[in-house]
This record gives sequence, structure tokens and C-alpha cells, in this order.
Amino acid sequence: MMKNYSIIRFKKVPVSFFLHKRTVAVTIALAVASIAAFLLSTTLGDMRIHPLDVIQAMFGNGTEEHVIVVQSLRLPRIVAAFLVGAALAVAGAILQGIIRNPLASPDIIGITSGASVAAVAFISYLSGKVSIVWLPVAAMAGAAITSIVIYLLAWKRGVTAIRLVLIGIGINFLLASLTKVMLVMNPNFTSGQIYVWLTGTVYGTDWSIVWMLVPWVSVFIPLAFVFARNVNVLQLGDDIAAGAGSAIQRQRFILLMISVALAGAAVSVGGAISFVGLIAPHMTRKLVGPSFGGVLPVSALIGGLMVVVADTVARTAFLPYDIPVGVFTAGIGAPFFIYLLYRNRNR
Repeated sequence: MMKNYSIIRFKKVPVSFFLHKRTVAVTIALAVASIAAFLLSTTLGDMRIHPLDVIQAMFGNGTEEHVIVVQSLRLPRIVAAFLVGAALAVAGAILQGIIRNPLASPDIIGITSGASVAAVAFISYLSGKVSIVWLPVAAMAGAAITSIVIYLLAWKRGVTAIRLVLIGIGINFLLASLTKVMLVMNPNFTSGQIYVWLTGTVYGTDWSIVWMLVPWVSVFIPLAFVFARNVNVLQLGDDIAAGAGSAIQRQRFILLMISVALAGAAVSVGGAISFVGLIAPHMTRKLVGPSFGGVLPVSALIGGLMVVVADTVARTAFLPYDIPVGVFTAGIGAPFFIYLLYRNRNR
């Protein structure tokens, strides 16, 4: 068994750790695939640009037209798509880990719906009165408030995984109904904008939006690594985790808040892109196994790659139309969700 691991030791620092060889290989392969997807996506569009010209334009060389298209239009959108996918995938991996349920993801248990309700309310009632730059803040606040409500309703001498899922699903349906009510009562001139946002899209993303998302991803994904060992313990069950000295409720709450921060940040930029947080962790566990330390980086890369590829197809396959990326993730995710329900029907 140990032959599957490499031991990393530091001579001057009393720190050592194991690296799963398969996880390292898969991570490197996915990183290379992500770079290739970045390059391919940047070349495609109304204006086809040769890959060598793309690389030159990334560094400010080449024709002025290529530099503008690559640096100002395509690259920020692709980077945002990757970060949104990575954040959603890690958020989903955390939820599936702490809840021990393969059907858990931000869009299934209500976190995405909370962000959506807040965003729809902002667009419907504050558009024109408050700057649109506050929309991400509203979405994050909605996700956080919803998660706290779910956690409090699930509390009964502690929070169990099954109560958290069931209450989350109920809150999800309730918030989806509230969103529909606001759409029905909404002025017509903003309905189109809301529908596009609810479908999920990174259309019109610029560097200011990307830099708004970067701090959340760069802080909370590494923070999830810090708590990876706790997730491995929680997956053994509450009784065993408590017997091992784990502070179950505190760790579950902290990990839930990390998931909320990542999901809220992703939804605030990309809208309600569905099923990424459900599919990516499942694909990851098939590739590298259940150890959470390996699941996190691979899930992030798979999630980012999924959204980049889906967005590339969405904006190039039906020119001159730019289809919301959420249409494609839902088209893949809905059958996968049905498959999971069927596979787990006797559990």
C-alpha cells in the first residue's frame, strides 16, 4: 500500500507528509488539460485567432486588434469561468464530505437559491437606485443568511447530516418559489436580465470582476485544505469522529461556512450555474479515491475545466448567439442527478 505514496520530508523543518502518486499524476494531467482548454477557448469565437498569435497577445504583442480581443474580451471571461467552476466544485466536495451524502451540492441544498433570491431582489427593486457593483455582495449575503437558517433549523442537540440535507432541500424549493413570485411581479424591462442571471452566465465579464473573485478563491480553497483532515474524520460518522476527539459541530459549521463563501462568491459572478458542485466531486473520487486531501485540488481543476469547456461551447457553437453556460451544465447534470438517485435508491 505504501508504494502508492511518496514521503516528502524537510531537513530544516520538522514537517513531513505523504503524496498519493496517482493524485499527483491526475492533478498534473488536469492542469495541462486546463492550460490547453484556456488556449483553445481563447482562439475560438467570431474572430478565429491562431494559438501562436494568442500567446503573443497575452503578453501585449501582436496586432492591436488581437490584444484587445484576447486581453479585454476573452481572457477575463475564461479566467472567471475557471474560478467559478473551481469554487463551486470545492464547495460541493466540502458539502458531500461533511454531510456524507452523494447528492449534496450548493444548488441542491439551497445555498445557490439563497444567493439567487438576493440577486433577483437586488435587480428587481434596487436596480438604478444602487450601483450594480453591489450585486455580488447581495448574492453572498443571501447565501450566508440561507445557510445559517438551514443550520439553525437543523439544530437539535447538534446537527446531523440527514437533517441538514432534508431541511436544505425544503428551503431550496421554498426559495425557488419566492424567486418565481418576484419574476411574475417584476417589471418587464429587468425580467430578461434576471432570467439570464438565473440560468448562469459569465458573459460580459471583465478584469474588475475577476479580481473581485480572486481573493475569495485564493483564501477559502487553501483554508479548506487546512480542514481536509477533519473532513476525513467526519466521513467516518459522528460517533466515531467524536470518539476520535473531533469537535464535530464546530468543524462542521466552519466547513459549511467555507463552502458558503465559495459558493456565494461563484454565484455572485457566474449566476446560478447548476450541477458543477454535484458532478465534479463524483468524478474526482472515481479518479483519486475518497481522501479529502486529494479530492480538493482535483475537484477544483475538474470544476474549472468543466465550466471553461461548457462556456466555450456555449459562445461558439451557436454563433452569433451566446448561450448561457448554465444551459450546458444543466443538460449534463440533470441526467447525472437522476442516475445518482437511481443508484442510491435502496440505501
